[in-house]
Amino acid sequence: MFIQTEATPNPATLKFLPGTQVMGSGTANFTDAASAGNSPLALRLFDIDGVSGVFLGSDFVTVTKADEAAWDVVKPRVLAAVMDHFTQGGAVMNEAEGESESGEGDSETVKQIKELIETRVRPAVAQDGGDIVFRSFEAGVVYLHMQGACAGCPSSTATLKNGIENMLRHYVPEVTEVRAVN
Repeated sequence: MFIQTEATPNPATLKFLPGTQVMGSGTANFTDAASAGNSPLALRLFDIDGVSGVFLGSDFVTVTKADEAAWDVVKPRVLAAVMDHFTQGGAVMNEAEGESESGEGDSETVKQIKELIETRVRPAVAQDGGDIVFRSFEAGVVYLHMQGACAGCPSSTATLKNGIENMLRHYVPEVTEVRAVN
């Protein structure tokens, strides 16, 4: 098995591509080992000294390192853990879990915002090893949750304001601002 790695705009985060499906649907974001109890893969990665975050996408795993950790030490361990996990046929998640949005009861404005995020924003940020998930729309403000490489990325504010906010304001006149939430 050959696992490709890609840099992301966030220097504390690397994207690992195992060449196979990671998540069947949705995504999963883990900010610590305690939150990763449902993912054997994420638990294995949190066992590595220096790993502070794990994000699972459709065909990639994004790992964030702690500030004091060095990639030259962490990266080979992550590569070995991901390779071992997939070659042994380990489950990524113990049961179907991930981000999902039902959309029932959404206003037409919220449906339009979600559609734009799903079709234009999420595919672009997934290329950088992250995800952006719609949380709410209140009084003209769209609240988005940034995950994976997007969380804590130095360029995330520019992406949010100059990219996503401008696009949403263009297509959805009711949108006046976009804000990140945790």
